[in-house]
Amino acid sequence: MKKILVMLGPNLNMVGIREKGVYGAETAESIEAQIREHAAFAGFECDVYQSNHEGDLIDKIHQSREVYSGAVINAGALTHYSYALRDAIACVSIPYVEVHMSNIHAREEFRHTSVIAPVCAGQIAGFGKLSYFLAIDALKELCDE
Repeated sequence: MKKILVMLGPNLNMVGIREKGVYGAETAESIEAQIREHAAFAGFECDVYQSNHEGDLIDKIHQSREVYSGAVINAGALTHYSYALRDAIACVSIPYVEVHMSNIHAREEFRHTSVIAPVCAGQIAGFGKLSYFLAIDALKELCDE
């Protein structure tokens, strides 16, 4: 069974608590359980990793090339300015799908640009927790190529 990684960046552990009008009231733990279920249904073993620390995320990206067939990343605010995350993703040879629960293009102007998008296989935004499920479905196709 192929193994995938779902990476969650800063403040995503606070989903269900923070900005409920943007992210909803469902807890991060509940969404994580549903991500694992959806991944299993898609035929993947799935690890979910969350960190509020950029360096820890970079280390996990580096490790991903040896362990996973593909990855989903919601880098949170790091999406918009972390060239270090961008370079880390570019270093590995597995497909990464960028995800955002909110529609970043309908929010503040600084959120409209993703510095990691050019090194990801694609971007899914604006569908709440379904964004993760869509990304897993995309990985199913990308990992079978």
